[in-house]
Amino acid sequence: MRLADCHNVADFRRLAKQRLPWPVFDYIDGAADDETTKARNTAAFDDADLVPDVLAGVAEIDTSIEILGRRSALPLILSPTALQRVFHWQGERAVARAASKFGLWFGISSLATVSIEEIGAMGDSPKMFQLYVHKDKGLNASMIQRCQAAKFDAIALTVDTIVSGKRERCARSGFTSPPRFTPSSALSYAIKPRWALDYVFREKFALPNLDTHVDAGTGEAVSIAGYFNTMLDPSMTWETAEQIRQDWGGTFVLKGVMSASDVKRAIAIGADAVMVSNHGGRQLDGSRAPFDQLREIVDAADGRIEVICDGGVRRGTHVLKALCAGADCASGGRLYLYALAAAGQPGVERAIAILKDEIERGMKLMGVTSVAQLSPERLRWR
Repeated sequence: MRLADCHNVADFRRLAKQRLPWPVFDYIDGAADDETTKARNTAAFDDADLVPDVLAGVAEIDTSIEILGRRSALPLILSPTALQRVFHWQGERAVARAASKFGLWFGISSLATVSIEEIGAMGDSPKMFQLYVHKDKGLNASMIQRCQAAKFDAIALTVDTIVSGKRERCARSGFTSPPRFTPSSALSYAIKPRWALDYVFREKFALPNLDTHVDAGTGEAVSIAGYFNTMLDPSMTWETAEQIRQDWGGTFVLKGVMSASDVKRAIAIGADAVMVSNHGGRQLDGSRAPFDQLREIVDAADGRIEVICDGGVRRGTHVLKALCAGADCASGGRLYLYALAAAGQPGVERAIAILKDEIERGMKLMGVTSVAQLSPERLRWR
């Protein structure tokens, strides 16, 4: 299978599976427990149907939208995800360049493999930093200050990772960051020589946003569950979130909000947006899908805060359904991670181009010429 054979996100997933060692692929693809929530995140979109109008004069349409005070060419954010140079040697640099080319928001994680400073200097597309609150308060302050200096456009505080979900695929494979070659996993790396050669001979793996404070920043192998459970702060409260908002002083997002009551609390502390997200099904298995919960969140927000539907997006029509249900935009991680793993920057660019084409075609077939026309009247629930 070649990049040219990829015509949707599922195709990129298949190509990524061909090219990655299985512990690395399972880290991207896997989720918590029985992975029920991960599957539901995408399946939820099947429970709503679009209602098209015809004869609407759609020769010219506008897919752009303002998100968090910045213009985006599409109503889509490339969500922040960790460890990207494990999946492809170009890592976050490839995603940053692709996002800049298409004029999209994108984000990097606290566990990014490229520094805040380097990403901040790449292109003029809007940039989001996903903050994990660590027990080390000096590390939290350092990351916020570095984002300020690098002129990031927003910080998204992740609020659903106070402990790690049980990622059973990773437990079976022994996946660590950086990948550790063990007797049980050695063959899986050896039979993917292209990945192995890139990993061994290209730039040494590091987590540069942590390297001044924790050993994980220097390349010490650790499981993601182990990192979350030992390094992140489980005592985080709404007061913590409000203090981080004040320390940051810029556009502030809460990522991982799933209840109407928490939306109201987010509004009360002055957040600019919530990302309705269950961490890609990687935390609490059995939790609601973001799209299922979207109407309740939108009602609670009542236009006072932006609402981003994060998770399960695999098609342009999923984006359109999220907007019809009241979201200000949609976002996702695996939708571009599979493409990054499959082919680096060309893969990410092809994935975005396919989703762009699907969004444009879907709008025309629905008889709408602007994103603002995607209203609840154009959606029916089964």
